[in-house]
Formats: sequence, C-alpha cells, structure tokens
Amino acid sequence: MGGPGVIAERSEIEREIAGRTICEQLRVTAERFPDAPAYSDPAGDGWTTLTYGQARERVLAIAAGLTALGLAPGEAVALMMVNRSEHVLADLGAVHAGGVSCSIYATFAPEQVAFVAQDVGARIAVLGGAAELARWRPVLDRLPGLRKIIMLADVPDGDLFMSWADFLALGERELAAAPEAAEARAAAVTSADVLSVLYTSGTTGNPKGVPLTHANIFYEVVATDRMTALPAQGAQISYLTYAHIAERVLSLYLPLFKVSHIHFCTDPAELGAVLGRVKPVLFFGVPRVWEKMMAKLQALLAGQPEEQQRAVREAMAAGLAYVEAGQHGRTPGPEVTAAYEQADAALLSIIRSMIGFDNAGWLGTAAAPMPAEVQRFFAGLGLKVLDVYGMTETSGAFTANAITAYKLGTVGRPGPGVEVRIEPDGEILTRSPANTAGYLNRPEATAELFDSDGWLRTGDVGSVDEDGFVSILDRKKELIITAGGENISPANTENLLKEHPLIGQALAYGDGRPYVVAILTLDGELAPVWARGRGIEAATQAELAGHPDVLKEVEAAVAAANARLARVQQVKRWRLLPVEWTAETEELTPSLKLKRRVIHARYAEVIEELYRD
Repeated sequence: MGGPGVIAERSEIEREIAGRTICEQLRVTAERFPDAPAYSDPAGDGWTTLTYGQARERVLAIAAGLTALGLAPGEAVALMMVNRSEHVLADLGAVHAGGVSCSIYATFAPEQVAFVAQDVGARIAVLGGAAELARWRPVLDRLPGLRKIIMLADVPDGDLFMSWADFLALGERELAAAPEAAEARAAAVTSADVLSVLYTSGTTGNPKGVPLTHANIFYEVVATDRMTALPAQGAQISYLTYAHIAERVLSLYLPLFKVSHIHFCTDPAELGAVLGRVKPVLFFGVPRVWEKMMAKLQALLAGQPEEQQRAVREAMAAGLAYVEAGQHGRTPGPEVTAAYEQADAALLSIIRSMIGFDNAGWLGTAAAPMPAEVQRFFAGLGLKVLDVYGMTETSGAFTANAITAYKLGTVGRPGPGVEVRIEPDGEILTRSPANTAGYLNRPEATAELFDSDGWLRTGDVGSVDEDGFVSILDRKKELIITAGGENISPANTENLLKEHPLIGQALAYGDGRPYVVAILTLDGELAPVWARGRGIEAATQAELAGHPDVLKEVEAAVAAANARLARVQQVKRWRLLPVEWTAETEELTPSLKLKRRVIHARYAEVIEELYRD
C-alpha cells in the first residue's frame, strides 16, 4: 500500500521535522511550559514531581557531569534501572552531551550484558542498585572501556563506582561554571545523529543493536501523535521497561511534544493501584498485561451476587455491541447507541472508573497477538484496546488502529506516510523514514533486513483486507508445517489455550510431525486464586500442576480451544509443567515472547514423550 497520497503525506511530515532534535524539543517545551509537571516519582502515599523547567536544568547538569567524566560525542551510556525519573533524565542527559543512550533489559544474563556493553561501546553505566550490579559484576573484567559506573543506591567501594548524588553534584558544579558549554554541546547534536541504540530482546542468539536517529524518532512521534490524537498535558503512567521501543516512544519521547505528566510505577505489582490514582489519558500494555487485568476483573465479578453478575453481563453485551458496531468508521445505530448509553450510565462507567480508565482516550497493545476474547471483554466495558504493529527496527508502530477507524482482530492501517506491501510468500514489508538504517556492527544481518529497494523485511506473515487493515498470521520462521504439509500458526492455538485463567503460557509444537502437541504452564498469580476458590489446597506450583481437579480443568480448556480450531490445528496431546516460564528462567524474552528454540531444547524429552505410542 502506497501511492502519491502516502508519499505526499510523508513529505509533509519530513518538512515539519527537518533538522529537529530531541535536545531542541526539550528546550522549546521547557521554555514554553516551565512550570508544567513533567516527572513524578512515588513517595509514600504521594509523589515527588519535577517540572519541565526543572527537568531540563537537571538534564543539562547530567550532560555536564558526563562530559566531565570524559564522555565524548557519539559514545554510549548504558542504563539499567526501574522506571523512574533518573532513568529518563540520565537518558536525555547522555543525548544532550552528544552521546548515545542504551537502556538494557534488567532480565539479561551477565553474558548478554557483556555482549551489549561491548557491542555498543558503553563508556559509562548508570545502574539502579545491587540487583542490577549483580548482572554486571561477573563480566566487568571483560569491559575495559567502561570508565565509570554511577549507582543510584548500594554504592560499592572502588574508583570505578560513583554515587548518583556525587555525580549530580559534579554536574551542577560544571554547569554553574560553564553553562554555555553544556548548551553548546546540546546544540551541536544533529537530526542525523544516533539518539539511542535499543537491543532486540532476542528469541535466538545474541540480541541485535538497533540504532535510531533523532530523525527516525521524530517521524515516529509525529505519526504516533496523528494516530492517537491525544490531548496535551495529560497524565500518563510509565511502567514497561525503557529497553522496549513502545515504552520509549510513548512515555519518553512523545511526552516532550505533548507536555505530558509522567507518573512512574516502579513496581509492576502496584500497577492497578497506580492506575486508580493517576487515571491516565493513554495506556499501553502487552497482551499479557491485558490478560491478567481481565482475569482479575473476572475474579472480582465472580464474587458478586448472581443478580449483580447478570446485570454486568447484560451491560457488557451492550458495550460489546456498541464497539463492534463502530468498526471501520461506522456509526452505531440508534438502538445500539441507546442501549450502550443506558448500560454505560448504570454500570460500565463505574467499572471503568474503578480500574482507572475513565480518562483514557487511547488504549493500545502490541508485541504479541492479542487474544480475541480479551479484546472483546474490554470492548464490553466500552473500552477499545487497539492493536498496533511495529518493531524496534521501525522505531515502533507502523500500522495502527485508530479510535475513529479500527477493526478488531487486525493491527490497523499503515501510519501516515508509511508504505506496506505483502510479498508472494505472505511476508510483510514496510518502508518509511522511521526505519533504522541497519543493525549495529552487523552488516550481514543488515543486508538481510532490507531488499534492494529499501523495503524492510519484518519476518512476519500477514495480509491486507479490502479496507486496508493489516492482519498478522505469525512469525515467518515460526509457522508449523505438519507432516501432512499443513501450514499452522502456533500463536493462534496458543492464544486460545491461554484464554483460560489457569493457563499462563502455552507452546504449540508440530513442525514435521503428524499432529500438534502443546506444553502448558500454570499462571503463577491466577492459578492459586482459582484453586482457593474451589477449595484446592496446594503449597507449591508443582503440587497444583499435579492436582487431579486442575488437570481435569486444563483438559477442558484444551477441549474448548480445540472446538474453535480446524481439525489439523487441534492439540492432540499436552503436558502441564510443574514450573512457570519467565524471562529470568529464560523461556521468555523480556517482552514476554516465547523463546521457542530454548523451550524446544529444554523440553525435547517432554515433546518426544507426547509423540510416543
């Protein structure tokens, strides 16, 4: 999909952003809105807040401090800490010093940390505390180029380490002595300079570094702003890692344009409470976040009297009908609208307020397929959880559903000025100014990423319907081809299995085999709640996974999923594991995608047993 209209829109955006940098954007925002709240960290029952004017002053001091520590233009600063103001300020400080920021997943093993730090050429690291340092300490002897590690807490002895307080004091002294030097360093940054290097979380092998320039990010932010149409100076929550492109665009870069007020949720377990306090204007979550939120709401509703449950079901049926009727820019009919407005006034608006979504103008999801039942559940509450689609290599989303133009089950239409095409084998290709120029230090991988005309190969298989909405089938390399030659999407089967609250993760397998099998794990949070509600006593995850009532329920869940699949797609045999899969145990990437090769290798014997007899 492309044509003169797309190219004209692209040219318009490129003219709008020509030559601009994130450094300039922060300066303009701080000068125009010096007293607007920018960043709030949790402090007891309240918040500690920096305004945009204060934030820019802090960023310049950090830039001056980094310069004093010897950071040269183009050199990298590695960041590993939870979401907090210091993470954003250190990131922007590195950029204002002419450097490159690189947030590293806090779930990376020491070997991966060493690879990334070496690959990006990290000269300075800013770490949260002892937990983060534990991932660096075993490999410090392999990082001779690392000059200084700045610690927010738990500062060890030694010349290599420096406290955040001492570092900030150094920067403030340097800035006071020569403010023009810090300003000149920021002004020297150009739109073609690399702003940040993000590393793909990697389902196989070492992660790949993706350099993104100021021009890449500016284009993505402008396109995102047009696709979301968010209000200025709204409240937001930052809780997903800044090593992920979606969080970086939505809660680090976009706020500099929208003058948003970012509230940091430093513990994801507290997300529900933070949502209720902040009531954000937008919220983004990977599908697993939405699945857990749905399961908790369902558990809460299940504890209400039957009469109340029935009223909620009826109200949600009206909400779902209203959202479905509004697809593709259509206007719901008067009867559907009247039923929804009545249900909304009586119940739905109350439930939305209860979970903190009464101000949310845009709700999004990406990174993995969104189960249809989860999307339909929230639609029942009058909430459109809209799929978008993108990659680190495309600076984030390049297709998106919009509030006024959406189609459930798709990832929306191409963004402003973005070209998309489908190859004969079904692979999705895209071309836009948001695309990276290639991988860091990986010329062969870069050559594989693009075709001869500059189209970026996504590695995903999909289609485009007659209305221009894009659908994703699966990763090209992950499609199962059975012994009978049938092409099967494992993600589709896995999502159906995970719709049951007991099942936390599912892996479907069947490449070259006569039928599909599945390896399942329990949901570590929801399975114990489900069990207690049925009087099942189990001290451990392993005990719960072996309980006959749990196995019977999982069997029913598999049967329910199979009833919605074609015969060749159905799971013939399965195994429930006594463990949970996490990023720390390495079966999942930091963005909670399955590491299929790891699971295939680790559970090879389990898979073979499922095919015996």
